Amino acid sequence: MCKECGCSAQSSNTKIQFFVKGYKEDTVDEVERTLLGLPGVYHVHIHAHDGETTIDYNPAKTRLSEITAIFSEHGLDAVI
Repeated sequence: MCKECGCSAQSSNTKIQFFVKGYKEDTVDEVERTLLGLPGVYHVHIHAHDGETTIDYNPAKTRLSEITAIFSEHGLDAVI
């Protein structure tokens, strides 16, 4: 964690919590890895059984539309 990378230590991050419809056991890990591969996404926590999803990210590095596009690409419906 450092100031140069824009990590959560700078407190410029946004935490969003929402529900995603359509998770399957085999897609949860893939979606999580894909989200964590986006610049500025520091933490992803997914409850596959009810769709509750929490993401901690820096909106200066990744736009919300980029995050929601990941769900669409995996055939999921994010209700934000």
